[in-house]
Amino acid sequence: MGRPVRRRRICFEPKYDSFAPCGAKSREQVLLTVDEFEAVRLIDHEKKTHEQCARQMGISRTTVTEMYERARTKIADCLVGGKALCISGGNYALCDGSAWRCCGKKCDRARAAAEIEGERKEDGIMKIAVTYENGNVFPHFGHTEQFKVYEIEDGNVAGAQVVETNGSGHGALAGMLSALNVDTLICGGIGAGAQTDLEEAGIHFYGGVSGSADEAVDKLLAGNLAFDPDVHCDHHGEGHHHGNGHGCGEDKHGCAGNGGECL
Repeated sequence: MGRPVRRRRICFEPKYDSFAPCGAKSREQVLLTVDEFEAVRLIDHEKKTHEQCARQMGISRTTVTEMYERARTKIADCLVGGKALCISGGNYALCDGSAWRCCGKKCDRARAAAEIEGERKEDGIMKIAVTYENGNVFPHFGHTEQFKVYEIEDGNVAGAQVVETNGSGHGALAGMLSALNVDTLICGGIGAGAQTDLEEAGIHFYGGVSGSADEAVDKLLAGNLAFDPDVHCDHHGEGHHHGNGHGCGEDKHGCAGNGGECL
């Protein structure tokens, strides 16, 4: 059985749902789904990268690219062939305001509606996890032995606890964070496989971060956290070791020294 398709998150539905060329004799119509429209809006109108679009919509970057290219092909067909464009349907869900900075700000109107429907998390609490060691951001997601999990309420830290990972691999770590109801991750290096796992779990992540864990969370809440949107883990054991004595290039961590990607 195939994996269920993840619903795409959008902040609002399009104001206009159909377009037609003046004087065109053709009655052919092309259907653009709402989630395809959202991908075009974010990438072409908002000038976001495919990765930023993926994070906002809660899906993988590969899915965004496929959806965006499909949408552009449909739009081109309308422009060249004089066909009408209709925007309707698709596998999407309106943002309920619970995703952190899903559209650059919290969706107040959507959040208010969600509160009425009782769909928001109780009391509006969100959780941010940080790969953690001795007060600092641990440099590699897949090898972290601890997360510090912060509860955020009304934009402020309401509480925090340190959680042991018990040697879990990167795939299990994503599931662990999901079970803890974590919305957002702050970390150092993170491999492509782990990024995919987090995206599929609907967890936003900010990689390439170092220094104090507490300060990183404060900066994220203030909107000025310095992070690397193209972060990856490409250390392969060349004198690069973690505090637990394991080199990033060791095969038992899934990061072979012959060029395998660190997870």
